[in-house]
Amino acid sequence: MSVAVETGLWQLDTTASTVAVRHKTFWGLVTVKGAFGTVSGRGEVRPDGTATGTLTLDVASLDTKNAKRDTHLRSADFFDADSHPEITFVAREAQLRDGDKVHVNGQLTVLGVSRPLTFVGRLLGADAEQVTLDAEFTVDRDEFGMTWNQLRMMGGLTTVATTLRFTRAAA
Repeated sequence: MSVAVETGLWQLDTTASTVAVRHKTFWGLVTVKGAFGTVSGRGEVRPDGTATGTLTLDVASLDTKNAKRDTHLRSADFFDADSHPEITFVAREAQLRDGDKVHVNGQLTVLGVSRPLTFVGRLLGADAEQVTLDAEFTVDRDEFGMTWNQLRMMGGLTTVATTLRFTRAAA
């Protein structure tokens, strides 16, 4: 059974959406977790059922529950929030297939560097007024020039987990 998503413009419901990250540090012994407090986005479902959209994260809003670490993450060693205050993901095409599977093809921009990103998410629910999606994927921070790695304790991939709720945009 496939669920159809209503054609039209959709706006991210920031109060019901989360974008979180986790990364193993200290040679894989500790997992640092954080979430972006300020996220915005919009999308459009086209008549053929495919969708496009943009998600924007405010780098300075990343909260790992450790103020000293958060300050370091905002520095030029990592996200360089002063020079690159936003992370963006542009979904060039999202297609609902295989029941609740959403195949997403897009571009992620971090530190001013853009790379293609493809992943499969899941449609959690959809009706005439809202659409909820979730996805989890990994990102190699080295591909974006984020190479700070004191004592080689920051290797590996960063996992990004999202739950995104969109509501019908006002006409």
